[in-house]
Amino acid sequence: MAGPRVYLDSASGERLHPAARQAFDAALDTAYADPRRIHHAGRAARLVLDNARAATAEALGVQPDEVTFTSSGTEAVHRGLLGLHHGARGRGNRIVHSSVEHSAVLHAAEWSGAPTRVVAVDATGRVRLDDLDLTDAAVVACQSANHEVGTIQPVAEVGRAAGDVPLFVDACASAGRLALPEGWAALAASAHKWGGPPGVGVLVVRRGSRWRDPFPEDERASEHGVGFENVPAVLAAAAALQAVVAERETENVRAHGRVGWIRRVVSDLPDVEVVGDPTDRLPHLVTFSCLYVEGEALVTELDRLGFEVASGSACTSSTLEPSHVLAAMGALTHGNVRVSVDRNTTEDDIERFLAELPGAIERLRARL
Repeated sequence: MAGPRVYLDSASGERLHPAARQAFDAALDTAYADPRRIHHAGRAARLVLDNARAATAEALGVQPDEVTFTSSGTEAVHRGLLGLHHGARGRGNRIVHSSVEHSAVLHAAEWSGAPTRVVAVDATGRVRLDDLDLTDAAVVACQSANHEVGTIQPVAEVGRAAGDVPLFVDACASAGRLALPEGWAALAASAHKWGGPPGVGVLVVRRGSRWRDPFPEDERASEHGVGFENVPAVLAAAAALQAVVAERETENVRAHGRVGWIRRVVSDLPDVEVVGDPTDRLPHLVTFSCLYVEGEALVTELDRLGFEVASGSACTSSTLEPSHVLAAMGALTHGNVRVSVDRNTTEDDIERFLAELPGAIERLRARL
């Protein structure tokens, strides 16, 4: 390995933002108590929690009383989707979702036991509005942007087509990087995707939405069903989100340039397919598939060279199953790699990666 290691998997987990580290350290000494207790320490923790909620709401452009913190983005997805489904009883029972949703949405829909309908996507991974059938639908789920290929979804158009059917949006891949879309009833986000600490999810339920807790109630539960929040981590997540939103115009331009560079070079490699929309996409990630190469083998080879990337379905890669996202798009499902940059990625990092990639692919093909 020549040079320092290069982390190119920010779409799985962003490195902790300096603002998050500073806020977390400060909160450890003041926000350790139960924020639902009325003693001094409890009131101090509650103040920190309320401040974090207000800061998060401001950064996302929503109201503070619409924001609830969960233990992960996955929990936020489950509560958001299933809560809307539970609240829509008597108005239909079917869950409608796109074929490229995160596995958290797919698993929640399966767990519900409700009938489902899957909406097709085009070759870029974008939802096909002409396939959106909402007959007997209780809720429709449409991600804000795809977590594997970066394609931005037409959420506002889906919301308008849905009419009275509530729309759930998984915004874990885009929150902080892009402004939230319009037209949804509940939305989920995940702090570790924007440089906050792991273990903090955000559930946003719009005022007036028919949302009911789908899980057993607890005496500690807040309005949206969550118990004891990790207050220091929540404050760190809010601080990181504020910082990322303040920086995003500049950082998105930088990320678009880095990723555009990768897309151009990789597109010229033999038997390599770059997938996802080339322009209407998340700024920081790109996925490409290589014929005659196993994705896991390519990830291992690149890791040996000092480059840390992802492969396969980003949410189920540990199962070594082909990507359901790429399959739904009609793209090559093997030999795929997802590269995602962050604020620390330099031009030198990209240049080194692109210099090593062709040789890594050719070595693996030669072994076949």
